[in-house]
Amino acid sequence: MRIIENQEFEGERPLYHTADLLLRDVTIHAGESALKETRNITAEHCTFEGKYPFWITDGFKVRNCKFTEGARAALWYSNDLEMTDTIIEAPKMFRDSKRLNLKNVKIPEAQETFWHCDDVTLDHVEVDNAPYIFMHCNNVKISNYTQNGNYSFQYCKNIEIRNSKIYSKDAFWNSENVTVYDSEIIGEYLAWHSKNVRLVNCLIGETQPLCYCENLILENCRLRDDADLAFEYSDVNATINGHVVSIKNPRSGSIKVDSVGEIILDDNIKPPADCKITTTNA
Repeated sequence: MRIIENQEFEGERPLYHTADLLLRDVTIHAGESALKETRNITAEHCTFEGKYPFWITDGFKVRNCKFTEGARAALWYSNDLEMTDTIIEAPKMFRDSKRLNLKNVKIPEAQETFWHCDDVTLDHVEVDNAPYIFMHCNNVKISNYTQNGNYSFQYCKNIEIRNSKIYSKDAFWNSENVTVYDSEIIGEYLAWHSKNVRLVNCLIGETQPLCYCENLILENCRLRDDADLAFEYSDVNATINGHVVSIKNPRSGSIKVDSVGEIILDDNIKPPADCKITTTNA
């Protein structure tokens, strides 16, 4: 493997079409596509300032690096990434890529990040300012994750999340096969029009959660006082601890809850309209 240490590059394509390369303490200044069409690249303690540094890269490791704001759209059309202990200040990262593994990564400007990606694993990742993160992604496993950003995980399939905190309006819309364990999901209109969503030991907050769902399952979950008008037009089987402010027009299934403030079953309910709601502290 060729080693490049303590050097600086700028302009367009300074390391284009390279392979089997170790970059150590290297700075990529303003320019475009520094490492386009590359394979088997390792970057350690590097700083990326120019646009599109890793495009069409197969097999790369990024360790203790920094992507500044100028390194926007840095990793597209690339596969087999291992990224650790890295800070990403650039938006629009990770598009149309496969087999991405991130650990101990911070993305404080995560706008439009992780689009059309497959086989993604995140552990101890923090994202902020993250609207539209995880659009059209498949096969995602996440643990110890913190997110601030609306419209997340839309049109996704096969998502597993554990021990995480997600603050997001309109999360999981039109998504399928989603399982979330031991997590907080706070944001209005959670998981509308979704299929096969399962929430286990989760805290759910803000208005009108979990409406228009097919095969929705809640196990030992809690709803905050602001999570009103829940389950409208959903097929749901739920066990809920504590009090629920209001439940509105669930289509079918069963809901077991300690107590509920209001059950709304009006003329707008959709068939089969046979959801059984029981309170354990009645």
